Amino acid sequence: MKPGFIYIMTNKNNVVPYAGVTSNLPQRVQEHKEKLHELSFTSKYNLNKLVYWKLEMLFLEKNKLKPVLDRKN
Repeated sequence: MKPGFIYIMTNKNNVVPYAGVTSNLPQRVQEHKEKLHELSFTSKYNLNKLVYWKLEMLFLEKNKLKPVLDRKN
């Protein structure tokens, strides 16, 4: 486990929300604003406004999160 940020971004009209997790929040927000990944959800919907963030101890290995995310309740 290591420290990481849970964050929420939206567009200028606060209509489309996006939640993400990262270990480097300033860098990640900058990547969203610069539309570094042109085909991403945040680029498509112009999500460049950070509205919430929280520092947590997170387990950031994607392959470890996958079984939890795929589980149907």
